[in-house]
Amino acid sequence: MNLQDKRIAVLLSGGVDSSVVLYELVRQGLQPDCFYIKIGPEEEEEWDCSSEEDLEMATAVSHKYGCKLEVIDCHKEYWDQVTKYTMDKVRAGFTPNPDVMCNRLIKFGAFHEKRGHDYDLIATGHYATTEEEEISETVNGQLSNRKLKWLCTSPDPVKDQTDFLAQIYDWQLEKALFPIGHMMKEEVREIAEREHLVNAKRKDSQGICFLGKINYNDYLRRYLGELPGDVIELETGKKIGKHKGHWFHTIGQRKGMGLGGGPWFVIKKDIEQNIIYVSHGYDPADAYTQDFPIHDFHSINGVLPPTDITLKIRHTPEYLPAKLEPMGEGRYMVHAEAPIHGVAPGQFCVVYDNRHHRCYGSGEITTNL
Repeated sequence: MNLQDKRIAVLLSGGVDSSVVLYELVRQGLQPDCFYIKIGPEEEEEWDCSSEEDLEMATAVSHKYGCKLEVIDCHKEYWDQVTKYTMDKVRAGFTPNPDVMCNRLIKFGAFHEKRGHDYDLIATGHYATTEEEEISETVNGQLSNRKLKWLCTSPDPVKDQTDFLAQIYDWQLEKALFPIGHMMKEEVREIAEREHLVNAKRKDSQGICFLGKINYNDYLRRYLGELPGDVIELETGKKIGKHKGHWFHTIGQRKGMGLGGGPWFVIKKDIEQNIIYVSHGYDPADAYTQDFPIHDFHSINGVLPPTDITLKIRHTPEYLPAKLEPMGEGRYMVHAEAPIHGVAPGQFCVVYDNRHHRCYGSGEITTNL
């Protein structure tokens, strides 16, 4: 892609990845505008948040390259949309992914509405790539060609972030630019150190997008409170403990149960009775699922996936082989090649081709079709 005549917005987070994005664009003779998306906690004085340090880092990097930096306040949109999605899902007993919705609703959504619409491309530090394919189609009886853009994986399997981007819309992908998506993380660090970027040695952020150092359970407790209930052993029906709220626990969880004589795995949850069922052992068979349904499949560019695919249900380097059985209206049965640990309703099943190169999109794991 020729970037010389493009208006480019760079989303700086304060981290090393987006900083190297800016360096890469400037190195090509470009002068993009930089933006820092501000999503502070609702009560600043109550949370330990790293946003102030993030903004300082973003300011220093943009100043180094002579680019202007604008702060875009998406606070209300984040808490109204992403937090609502998260709390609605966990209250219903599901396992949500706020980072996935943050990309769709905030980075490529609310930002676009506020400032991104003024730009041809929005550059981010995501580890992902894109490619274009020319396809032929018949429109109003006439054959025409058009380019189809694909979201594709990064060569770094550990850092690949296509799973977090698998709910974006086609128009969002059209504007997305991933200048470091073809690199390994080590390369990015090396560039940052060579160019003496202020955040070259800064650790990668952990946890939920924009929450900084806020603990996820504190985040849930703030909005949902606590709801004590029983923990029951699945095989025996024996009550072995109490929990403080089913939303603090996810299917497949092993740590943080507070139960003696472990390990214990969370196998399922009865939301109506507020009961968590666990199984004892290091690798109980009940913690695995091989066939499961997904619904509301979201195709990023309108192309539906083939039968033979690979998939992810969580952010890991592994792509799992499977077959998709179409059930109509965006519903599929997933038949994995081998049992998968910790399959939970609410998780996104991210679908790739059988070479785990192109990402088709994702659907939400459900309990039934």
